[in-house]
Amino acid sequence: MRTISATYQDPLDLVWLHAATSLGIAVERSPDVFASWDGKGILRIGTPETLDADDSLAQMILHELCHLLVEGSEAFKLPDWGLENDPSKVVHEYATLRLQAALADTVGLREFFAATTVFRKYYDQLPPSPLEDTHDPAVALARTAWQRSRTAPFAKPLDQALRMTAEIASLLQSIAPPDSIWSNTRK
Repeated sequence: MRTISATYQDPLDLVWLHAATSLGIAVERSPDVFASWDGKGILRIGTPETLDADDSLAQMILHELCHLLVEGSEAFKLPDWGLENDPSKVVHEYATLRLQAALADTVGLREFFAATTVFRKYYDQLPPSPLEDTHDPAVALARTAWQRSRTAPFAKPLDQALRMTAEIASLLQSIAPPDSIWSNTRK
């Protein structure tokens, strides 16, 4: 019997788990949630079989980091970033999606990092510059969140994770089948 001294981990998972850890966020997988922040340092993300086929741990972590950026540092101590599925907070979800698109755009991966929930229609209709549409009240929140994303402690881990994701995508693009999420990257 051989001794197993290491386990396989998806490279993209490692990239985004590192980004989360760099920000003081521990990520746990659970079949009991889609995504849930406990306000104490643990982000629970659904297991692969509970998520949509086009969801990835990377996309889920990015989305939750965008929620944190939209809500501000005070939200770090609140369950589910202080949102707790409040229907009146839909503008906060829209701001999160705008920020997610803007960050993904920095490396040409907007479609790759697209929202896959009921908010996908909103995400798909975002303009090329998601932070410039002044008719949507979510823009002001998203712009403030963008500014937060460009400062410590967020800028370095986000930029590194996005850049590394783009590098991985670049390597896989030529071999990814058309129905692979990896084919949804800029050439």
